[in-house]
Amino acid sequence: MTQTFDLIIKGGEVVNHAGRGHTDIGVTGGRIAKIGDLSKASAGEVFDASGLHVLPGVIDSQVHFREPGLEWKEDLESGSRAAVLGGVTAVFEMPNTEPTTSDPDALLDKLKRAERMHCDHAFYAGATNENADILPVMERMTGCCGVKVFMGASTGSLLVKDDAGVERVLKAIKRRAAFHSEDEYRLEERRKLAVDGDWTSHEIVRDAEAAIMSTKRLVRLARQTGKRIHVLHISTAEEVEFLGDHRDIASCEVTPQHLTLEAPAAYERLKAYAQMNPPVRGARHREALWRGLDQGLFDVLGSDHAPHTKEEKARPYPQSPSGMPGVQTLVPVMLNHVAEGRLSLERFVDLTSHGAQRVFGIAGKGRMAVGWDADFTIVDLKARRAITADWIASKCGWTPFDGMDVTGWPVATIIRGTQVMRDDEVVTPSFGKPVHFMETLPEGV
Repeated sequence: MTQTFDLIIKGGEVVNHAGRGHTDIGVTGGRIAKIGDLSKASAGEVFDASGLHVLPGVIDSQVHFREPGLEWKEDLESGSRAAVLGGVTAVFEMPNTEPTTSDPDALLDKLKRAERMHCDHAFYAGATNENADILPVMERMTGCCGVKVFMGASTGSLLVKDDAGVERVLKAIKRRAAFHSEDEYRLEERRKLAVDGDWTSHEIVRDAEAAIMSTKRLVRLARQTGKRIHVLHISTAEEVEFLGDHRDIASCEVTPQHLTLEAPAAYERLKAYAQMNPPVRGARHREALWRGLDQGLFDVLGSDHAPHTKEEKARPYPQSPSGMPGVQTLVPVMLNHVAEGRLSLERFVDLTSHGAQRVFGIAGKGRMAVGWDADFTIVDLKARRAITADWIASKCGWTPFDGMDVTGWPVATIIRGTQVMRDDEVVTPSFGKPVHFMETLPEGV
């Protein structure tokens, strides 16, 4: 009897837990039904992936889509459009909006707004010094990926800078919490070191010591409370060395920006477009990040997509805001590093799908296996393209990688068995649904 599927992806080189090899994938009901030779099977739709690589769907576990309250910078529709055009199938969105996502009603509001998103999604609950008692409720809500804590101030009003406040949060929650780890007390002391109009002073104001001081405090508090932590956008050689001794409780993220851009050249060339928190740093730190990646320190790649308008970025430093778009460029920038031999394609897959599944306990995503969601990022590793600002779908309309020639490009984004992006066009809009997590599965899922 001929096997029948909703979708067959045929002829591509598949990269999954079994390694790499040419095979077919059959999809039924939005999930992977079979991996193997399907030459005698039939399907309602066939995707010819000859000459392409089929990867598990890329998950970007750190984006700022600015809605509600800051929609002139970005919103959930435009940010998710950028995501799927860049080959990203799911995003975890940050809570530093206006109002902040720091109570259940705010999270429910975001989930309602997200019905127009093009990719699957989850939202962080934002920690404050006043809401520790409600965080256990929020972290168990459908569509919540966990709690986010800002130990150093960045865009928005969320901040828990003191040890007592961080300890309260950790004691209250059960799931792994994500941290922006910079020591706010040191940042406050060093803001006077900002040089007007000189972006190279950004990494002096927010120096490496501010990062490692905060991360050491965070690990100590995590051990005292017996809780798991996820340290976001690591940027220093000191943190790479230190966190290698604390992998039992601390998972780690690195961004394409910190792996690719380097001070002072980035600031001299890009000015405010290179400004982010924590800062892009010099060669010593960038080289240490690559060593950490090679040694397996980093669990995930996150884009820290955090757009601001060109007009806002045109302000002189330090009035210019920190943050840059990145969700749409994560895949091509990192595939170019694959092409240049900096990391293997298998390691890229581990950082963008398997790692997020392990760290956050995602249910049914992050792995290309029978029974899992049929999320795929299909890429052409031989394609040579230039990243340009006019390709960027984000409302901000710019990228720090404008003009960068890359080898490797996303050609299709498939979410739960449905083509959402094909050849730089969104073909199935508003298809996104909330991501589920194993620690908080809703009844009847």
